[in-house]
Amino acid sequence: MKLYAFDEVDERLLLLPLAARRVLDQLGLRLSRAGWQSLPLEARRELTLLGQSATVDLTRARTLVGGAEPAAEVGSAAADPPADAAPHAVTAVYGEGRPLAPALWTGLSALDRYALAKVASKGRAERIAAAYAEIVGASALSTHLSPTGVVRMVDVGAKATSLRRAVAESFVSMGAEAFARLEGARAGKGDVLATARIAGIQAAKRTSELIPLCHAIAITHASLEIELDAASRKAHVLASVETFDRTGVEMEALCAASVAALTVYDMLKAYDRSMELGPTRLLSKSGGRSGDYSR
Repeated sequence: MKLYAFDEVDERLLLLPLAARRVLDQLGLRLSRAGWQSLPLEARRELTLLGQSATVDLTRARTLVGGAEPAAEVGSAAADPPADAAPHAVTAVYGEGRPLAPALWTGLSALDRYALAKVASKGRAERIAAAYAEIVGASALSTHLSPTGVVRMVDVGAKATSLRRAVAESFVSMGAEAFARLEGARAGKGDVLATARIAGIQAAKRTSELIPLCHAIAITHASLEIELDAASRKAHVLASVETFDRTGVEMEALCAASVAALTVYDMLKAYDRSMELGPTRLLSKSGGRSGDYSR
């Protein structure tokens, strides 16, 4: 059950927590303290839990609130603040010293966004500062940080799905014998280029298992091309990855290029242990709110 410290509500739920206020706002109801306390503790707990959900079950909530005495007053229903960016009225209250960038705002839960907006609407300076510190905190520096500075995976559930694509490259530089073996398909371990391509595609598919904060996404396409440059004795690895999802595939493309290059090294190391890998870099990405990038 989500209870904010700045809200000064404990598990006895003698006061209305912000999660329950979110439910009442969506119902367009106002409940007095006496009405709230007249509800059984289990009903108050359930209303609080409903308020934590991304989408509130208003039918169930209305049934629970219906048992209050005195009954809730009927007013105007209020929707949650938008998920894509904080309203200007909210950002103006928190000011430049307490930023609410779109990427950060989207990464918050629906309840966190509601709580920040609700506190902002009341205009109490101490409560505004306390709410920001508890809900945002170190997240203002990075969406991968929790309010207390702990590393976390960003919540992308509120983002819209869209076509996203990324292209990355890597290089393997090697000596004459290793390159000759590669070019002539005479490596003792077998077909280096085919194996490296498969390894790169596998790496793209398993990136979330390798990089702790990456999301598991549905890859719709992944391809690996490896070109050989005899003049420089280099293998140029080019990885392309696509998805229709809520987050990008830059890391998938970079992992694919990296693992393909490592596979080339592994299969040729018997002929040259001084091979060099890199640079490995992102060439382009498209899709998502951050827009397109091209090196």
